[in-house]
Amino acid sequence: MRHTLAVLVENKSGVLTRVAGLFSRRGYNIDSLAVGVTEDLSISRMTIVVRGDDHVLEQVTKQLNKLIDVIRVTDLGADESVERELALIKVVADASNRSEIIQIVDIFRARIIDVAAKSMTIEVTGDEGKIMGIEQLLRPFGIKEMVRTGKVAMTRGIKSV
Repeated sequence: MRHTLAVLVENKSGVLTRVAGLFSRRGYNIDSLAVGVTEDLSISRMTIVVRGDDHVLEQVTKQLNKLIDVIRVTDLGADESVERELALIKVVADASNRSEIIQIVDIFRARIIDVAAKSMTIEVTGDEGKIMGIEQLLRPFGIKEMVRTGKVAMTRGIKSV
């Protein structure tokens, strides 16, 4: 089972190393990790996706809360949160297949952000399924390069983490 954790930490150097080290020492794998400053410049927010049952989640949460720079850890359930990823996909494109690629981009409400003689770079945001869907449809054209962010998520409504 996959869990999305929102971890508020003090915005100081070395915090990411300590958090990653905790996962490494315990033998837990991080599926994705996104870190950025919050509305309060002294606080950063880590969105961590980790696999495991409820016991693993409990252990990870307890260990994170022991770290001195961690302010709060919240498990974001899929029903109570909004989550997105971003992907940039550079695909082989020439005059013979550009219109077909543009149709796929339009269907997924993605954007073409760069066009070169033999390639196009596409920006797509959405949930994991949407990113995987456009990737599968673009793969036959030849994906030259692809980069994805980790998942970012926040609670729905006015409740904050």
